Amino acid sequence: MRARIDTIQSGRRRTRSALAFGLAALDDRLPEGGLQRGVLHEIAGGGRGGGDGPAAALFAAGIAARTRGKVLWCLSRPDLFAPALAQVGLAPDRVIYVEARDEKTVLAAMEEGLAHGGPAVVVGEVARLSMTASRRLNLAAEKTGCLGVCLRRWSRPNDAGEFGRPTAAATRWRISALAAAPLPVPGVGRARWRVELVRSRGGGTFDLELEACDETGRLAVLSELSDRSAAPPAARPKRRASA
Repeated sequence: MRARIDTIQSGRRRTRSALAFGLAALDDRLPEGGLQRGVLHEIAGGGRGGGDGPAAALFAAGIAARTRGKVLWCLSRPDLFAPALAQVGLAPDRVIYVEARDEKTVLAAMEEGLAHGGPAVVVGEVARLSMTASRRLNLAAEKTGCLGVCLRRWSRPNDAGEFGRPTAAATRWRISALAAAPLPVPGVGRARWRVELVRSRGGGTFDLELEACDETGRLAVLSELSDRSAAPPAARPKRRASA
C-alpha cells in the first residue's frame, strides 16, 4: 500500500529543481544552490523608502527573467511599469498580466496559474498573506514545479508589519534601494540594493550589498570589490638566531 501511495504521489509532483542566481555569494548560502522551484517565495521592500518597493519588484522580475517560458503576473493595481521590467531582462512578450479587482482574486489567480503549470513563474502582488493562503499556493506549485513569487506591497507604511507574520513560504526576502554606483563622469551609475534573506527553510539568513539586476536579470558583487586585487600575504616576523 505504501509503495502504491508513493507511486501516485510521484506521478502528481514533478521533481523539484533550483534556479541559480549565478552568483556564488547567494547560491552558496541557499540550501538548494538557488531558488527552489515548486514552492512559494516572498519578496518585499526593505523599509519605508520610496525606492524599496520598485527595487523589490525588479528583484522579482530579474528572477523571472532568468527562466524560460511565460510569466503570469497577477496584480490589483495597474501601476507596473513594463519598460522597467524589460531593463532587467523580462521582455514584455513573456508576461501575461492579470488585473484582479482585489487581493483575494489575486491569490485565486495565482493558485490557478501555479496549478495549471503552463507559466514558468507566477508572481502575485498582495499586502496580506495568511498561512492558509500560502499553504494553498505552495501545494499548487508543488504539483507542477512552477516557481511562485509573492510580492508584498502596502498602501500604507504601517501595514509593513504584516510581513512579519508567519507564512508557508520557503524563503523571505527584503530588498532595499541604496545609492547608485559612482561614475568618473556626471551621470547615474548602476543601481545598488541591500539584499536580505530573512527566512530560509532549511538554511540560514544573511544580508548583502549588491549591484542591481542587469539586462539579463543577474545581480553582481559591488564593482570596487570585484575589481580589488587580493591582499598580499602578511610578512612573517623574522626569528632571532639563538645564541
